[in-house]
Formats: sequence, C-alpha cells, structure tokens
Amino acid sequence: MLVSEAVHSLTKRGAAATVNAIAHEIGIDQSGASRLIKSATAAGYLVIAASATDGRRREASLTPAGRSMLAQAHRWQEDVFDQLTADWSEERRRDFQQAMTDLMARSYALDA
Repeated sequence: MLVSEAVHSLTKRGAAATVNAIAHEIGIDQSGASRLIKSATAAGYLVIAASATDGRRREASLTPAGRSMLAQAHRWQEDVFDQLTADWSEERRRDFQQAMTDLMARSYALDA
C-alpha cells in the first residue's frame, strides 16, 4: 500500500516514480524502496518500465489492480475521517481538509 500511494502521489505531481523518488517520498533508503517496489510488482499493483524520456531510468506506475486497491484504501480513509469528525460541522471538516492539503503542498515545495 505504502509504495502504491507514493507512486500515485509522485505521478499526480508530475514527478517520475523512480526508485530513488519513491524512497525519498516514503522516507526510506533506496534498497528498502526497491524491495517494496518488487513486492508490489509481484502482487500486481505496479508495473516497471523504461522512462519515456530516458531509457536508462526505470519508472513505476500503477496497474488497474493497483488503482483499484488505492481507491478502496482512499474510500476507507474517508470513512474513518467521517467517523472521527462525525460531530464536526461541514465547515470545520472542509477547513481541516484544506489546512492539511495546504501543509502537504508546502512540504512538497520545501522539498523542491
């Protein structure tokens, strides 16, 4: 799940999902990321292919099974959020979600 989420996040931001980028995204070393990528590929969640821009680089992308698994995980996360904030107003929920989105965007900007 973790490596699939990293691939999704990187590609959503227009970044190549290389082993090094995935390792940085999840905060582990390259060898650990490589093992996770290998497991996710064996499970059918990722596919590895040569980069369209640099044939020497290999990039990961989600398979249909990986996208489905990720969509299910995101639905579960939304359900848990709804349960945890059941007594919050819609405005408070939106404000919290926007604040978290802003923090994530800022963290990506600091990384660049």
